[in-house]
Amino acid sequence: MKSSDRQEAEITSSPELAILVPVYNEMEHLPVLMDSLLSLPISKEIIIIDDGSTDGTTQLIRSEFDEKLPDVRVIYFARNMGKGYCLRQAIPSVRAKYAIIQDGDMEYDPQDMLEILRKFKQSNAPVIYGSRFLNASPRMHWANRFINWLLAWMVRFLYRSPMTDEATCYKAFRTEILKSIPLKCHRFEFCPEVTAKLLRKRVPIMEIPIHYHARSVAQGKKIRWTDGVMAIWTLIKYRIVRIE
Repeated sequence: MKSSDRQEAEITSSPELAILVPVYNEMEHLPVLMDSLLSLPISKEIIIIDDGSTDGTTQLIRSEFDEKLPDVRVIYFARNMGKGYCLRQAIPSVRAKYAIIQDGDMEYDPQDMLEILRKFKQSNAPVIYGSRFLNASPRMHWANRFINWLLAWMVRFLYRSPMTDEATCYKAFRTEILKSIPLKCHRFEFCPEVTAKLLRKRVPIMEIPIHYHARSVAQGKKIRWTDGVMAIWTLIKYRIVRIE
């Protein structure tokens, strides 16, 4: 086969959507999540990044998903590195035209990815965020609601972008756009960093409504108040410093 023929075959066989799934100690939720992701009626690649899990999640991934399913690839870390670090390591390996972030639980409904993908094709948007607040007021702890409101307000004030949900997990990108952002994040500051750098580069972000079912710390939610402080600082920092 000629080189040009191989390249054309690779392009043709590339999946439509890459779903990046950083997980840390999600033994209970991962099987349900994976069933939902695998059942999506689209061409996809699922990239699981196991962030040094210690509750049996690693063993579950090895026994049920790693090298068992053609749609699934796995990256392992021996110790916990943080969500942002995991995503930075996974992004260069994405082959699909579009990429979306999926947490390792069921707070978000993977069926919403179908509408996000439809909007990409319909609008030719470079980036789409699934907003939990655009047409709804989901139940969540008051402190989480406040920090979400504050972060969205900061984006509107600092970056002049009409955003309702900066901290949403469902951030979806044309892959070439995502790969062009020079990320430095390690933990949950992925969200404000990628948002700030997109807007500084004048990349428009479309929002569409999505479903959301919040879980508590007791149910495994890992974000803490210190991550909120870091998100605030990240939005301020990248409004001021030079972007590569």
